[in-house]
Amino acid sequence: MRLSRFSKEQVLGILKQAASGTKTADVCRQHGISEATFYKWKAKYGGPEVSEARRLKHLEEENTQLKRIVADLTLDNLALKDSLATNSRRLPASRPRPAQRSTGAS
Repeated sequence: MRLSRFSKEQVLGILKQAASGTKTADVCRQHGISEATFYKWKAKYGGPEVSEARRLKHLEEENTQLKRIVADLTLDNLALKDSLATNSRRLPASRPRPAQRSTGAS
């Protein structure tokens, strides 16, 4: 998939310029994009402002990191369970403990 020439902030700036009253055709010509691209961007990024887009990007990155951490911890957990299962198979059967005698005076 081809990466865009424009960052999210730039796209939002272009959309804001059109929203401020400049004709869509003029904005598209000025930035070298087609009207179809403009309307596709408007459908995709129509709502959020620049700060919200940055926040969304930050949250997406944090979510990716957290998913990686969960995957690592899941692997560690499975490795420990596997190790515990193999160790319990190797140990000899435990002998029953002898009953303790009471030492109290009765």
